Amino acid sequence: MIRIFYGDNRVMAQKVIKQQLGDDYEVIESERLQRDDMPSVFLGTSLFGETRSILIKDLSENKECWEIFPEYIEACPHHIVIWETKLDKRSATYKTLSKNKYIELKEFKMAEDPNKKLVFDIFDTAFRGDGKKAVEMVEKIEVTNDPYSFMGLMTTMAIKKLQYNNSRAAGAIKILAQADLDMKTTGLEPWTIVKAALLKISRK
Repeated sequence: MIRIFYGDNRVMAQKVIKQQLGDDYEVIESERLQRDDMPSVFLGTSLFGETRSILIKDLSENKECWEIFPEYIEACPHHIVIWETKLDKRSATYKTLSKNKYIELKEFKMAEDPNKKLVFDIFDTAFRGDGKKAVEMVEKIEVTNDPYSFMGLMTTMAIKKLQYNNSRAAGAIKILAQADLDMKTTGLEPWTIVKAALLKISRK
């Protein structure tokens, strides 16, 4: 059985890797692998003829090795974990692996912030130009929420809009950056700063 771990919760992935491989295992960086190294990695034995414990990092980034990897799965006698930073589920290799009974695919995902959708709705309302409504929405939740986390989530959303080439996103990021600084350096009530930022964003 070869295990493939992926996802953004790297702390949990590391914990399970240690459970699977123990404290003493080989670490192979895929960028150093060549096609001719694959038999040695997956089929080669140690000097003592023992079953090896191996961690391979980001094998899918090495295209030529990743493509032939399925050829070595069934005959592999070792304990192997392949740890991927990201995994393209659309690739032909992934589809082949997902159907192989000798492969375990496991995603380690960070828990979603339960307030994420709420923050998105408020930020998007302001971004569409309705600052008054956004402020009213904030006033309904400010007693039970943390303004600093709220500000961090809004900044993340503004950055995502910038990545999609939204022309107004840069202005929103600038407003949020100043608001974040004000929250850390002024004596103003944090939620007051958040509301002011939402109103400024709605006017951009």
